[in-house]
Amino acid sequence: MLVSLNWLKQYVDISDHEPNELAELITKTGIEVESVASIAENITGVVVGFVEACSPHPNADKLSVCQVNTGQETYQIVCGAPNIASGQKVAVALPDTTLPGNFKIKQTELRGVTSNGMICSLQELGVAEKDVPKAFVDGIFVFPDDVETGANACKLLNLDDVILELGLTPNRSDCLSMIGVAYEVAAILDQDFKPEAPRVSTKEESAADRIQVQVEDPEANPYYGAFVIDNINVAPSPLWMRNRLTAAGIRPINNVVDITNYVLLEYGQPLHAFDYDRFGSKEVVVLRAQDQETITTLDGQERTLNADHLLITNGKEPMALAGVMGGADTEVQEDTTTILLESAYFAPSIVRQSSKDHGLRSESSIRFEKGVDPNRVKQAGMKACELLQTYAGGQVIDGAAEFDHLDRSERTVQVELTHVNNRLGTHLQEDEIEHILRRLQFQFEKDGDLYTVSVPTRRGDIELFEDMLEEFARLHGYDQLPYTLPGGAAQAGGLTLYQQLKRNVKTYFEGAGLDETITYSLTTESRSDQLVSPDVRARGDHPVRLSMPMSEEHSHLRLSMLPEMLASLTYNVARKQHDLAYFELGSVFINDEATLSKQPYEQLRAAGAITGKWNSHDWQQENKPVDFFVVKGIIEGLEDLLDITLNYEQAKLPDMHPGRTAVISYKNETIGFVGQIHPNLQAELDLKETFVFDLNAEALIANYEKEETFQTIPRYPSVSRDIALVVDESAAASHIAATIFATGRPLIRDVRVFDVYQGEHLPEGKKSLAFNLLYLDPNRTLKDKEVEEAHQRILEAVKGEHQAELRS
Repeated sequence: MLVSLNWLKQYVDISDHEPNELAELITKTGIEVESVASIAENITGVVVGFVEACSPHPNADKLSVCQVNTGQETYQIVCGAPNIASGQKVAVALPDTTLPGNFKIKQTELRGVTSNGMICSLQELGVAEKDVPKAFVDGIFVFPDDVETGANACKLLNLDDVILELGLTPNRSDCLSMIGVAYEVAAILDQDFKPEAPRVSTKEESAADRIQVQVEDPEANPYYGAFVIDNINVAPSPLWMRNRLTAAGIRPINNVVDITNYVLLEYGQPLHAFDYDRFGSKEVVVLRAQDQETITTLDGQERTLNADHLLITNGKEPMALAGVMGGADTEVQEDTTTILLESAYFAPSIVRQSSKDHGLRSESSIRFEKGVDPNRVKQAGMKACELLQTYAGGQVIDGAAEFDHLDRSERTVQVELTHVNNRLGTHLQEDEIEHILRRLQFQFEKDGDLYTVSVPTRRGDIELFEDMLEEFARLHGYDQLPYTLPGGAAQAGGLTLYQQLKRNVKTYFEGAGLDETITYSLTTESRSDQLVSPDVRARGDHPVRLSMPMSEEHSHLRLSMLPEMLASLTYNVARKQHDLAYFELGSVFINDEATLSKQPYEQLRAAGAITGKWNSHDWQQENKPVDFFVVKGIIEGLEDLLDITLNYEQAKLPDMHPGRTAVISYKNETIGFVGQIHPNLQAELDLKETFVFDLNAEALIANYEKEETFQTIPRYPSVSRDIALVVDESAAASHIAATIFATGRPLIRDVRVFDVYQGEHLPEGKKSLAFNLLYLDPNRTLKDKEVEEAHQRILEAVKGEHQAELRS
């Protein structure tokens, strides 16, 4: 919600509070102010000028030479705006004025003609183009004729305004209106506020004689009011109204549309204006749509409906999608003379369904979805009638044609003073409780310590004692609540081993150079079944679909964190960030055969995705792109952290590179995989070579041995030997290393692969694997003879089991 302070001043005296100070007070009472921003930079020297004469420039076809009276002096100004004309009142920046963007206005010469100042467009004064009325997008702004020449143009255009952006929680829909915000600010500042009642003079004719209202589903539409206004003159709305709409982020259109938008902002009640003569009937019928029925809405789109959607019809044809958008056939146009004005209460659920199904989320639908104040529905219609009478020349027909089954009763909540103090830890007295209730303008009855509070219908969020408790806490001041340390604790708290290990794993990945991501647990149907680890797929490959998803983008629970992580890589690569390394420690949701009728099982997993350069040292002209072994090395570091040993087996998995992927197992149980994503998927995601891993972190943590181990630093020297073995290209280095380790025990302490070679001097189908073997006995110095004997046993074992030959 965007709140104009200049508008708010019309309701509440905020003159003693600077914008930032007021924002802090509002935030401290529970509604976060997300930003405080001026509409435009502070400008002086821009005044209203009257164009006395306008003639073509002698040396330029697209320029005009204007004589502009500013009240004190007449200036000659060269202007290039296509809509400049004599008799206009325009915004003039005088010489020595500085416009937004540090643009300084000076006397200058344009094509041989002197120009003293500048006739300004709204954009040049700092107004965002989206907020500029369409009539002035491509030219200068023209003031109404009643504006005083020489007046401060910036003030008239509301450019001195400050906008507070409120980050409203779903329960505070009462502040989706200026009146609601005024009630809130008045309570915070301890001031009185009561909105003025609309004052309308009407014709003797009754609206019920001009239109009849019939509602077939009272639960979906408990109130519908139809007002009729004759002799409408469609024209621009007054400048002050345009300013307030612009400040709220709504572009002005014409007086009729602007008035309905203005009342929406002021009262929080959406309205809709139909062209009465184009409505095609003297009755309004509100009913559920039929399956496959269609309507063309104001945006020109034909929309297919079903029984979940509520329609406003003329008894024969649909005229509007209730609470969401009107139809194109009854749109107010320049020749409109009679208005049928709708002010209604639609059930939040029905509007939400229509808005979701058709992807139409508007200022109106947002308010209907959250629930409007029942006691303001008719008032808002009357306020619009008053404004149409004043600013569109309308004659209001007496009364409203209504269907009224609306409950306007106030809820009551009982509050006991001792319970309030017990919950908040305060010592509030009766007079303080009563003072807070008066600030809120809540009526109450008192019986000893018990207060029976009548909650106004504008505060639909208050139903329970706990809701009232929040009101007392926030208006008393959260920073005034006492704080104490918990008593009776036998010992200080701490993390469980599981929690500590999760932190250690995160810290390790961060230390390894990866950045943590937190992606959505909800994803699309296609992504939910993508890059799923074999161990997860073995348990259940049925992604869980939400019964009522907010959107198809978030309709399924994930079986893997990698698809959303890759989407994040794509997003950042598209923004020129090419070297990225992400990890996430989070849950996937497994719905196996045993739990198909229950809640899915949440399994903790660790996943990562890396693309681009792993190391880059431009000064040394050294760049290392990420590869399989970088990612495998990160996992091996995790092995060291948890003191476990993992096994890697080459594998072919969906959406993974067939030659650069390995399945990871622990104690003969698959727990994840590592490798490069398939080139086709890389191309689809606009990524270069990208490597990923996915591990069952839950299993790794569960197998962690808490007992600390210690190894004495060897006192005796070790012996290092390198061997290069020629084997079949299909032979796995890990299998050969395992044979070397088993054969060379107990003298072999470490076996490490450090090279692989294929090519010249090797037979086709063969490769050379080079291993470094470390021999060590912690209790004595090894002799050359026993090392040589162990070495020979190893060569014989690898030859027998793997047909490996020592490379000459």
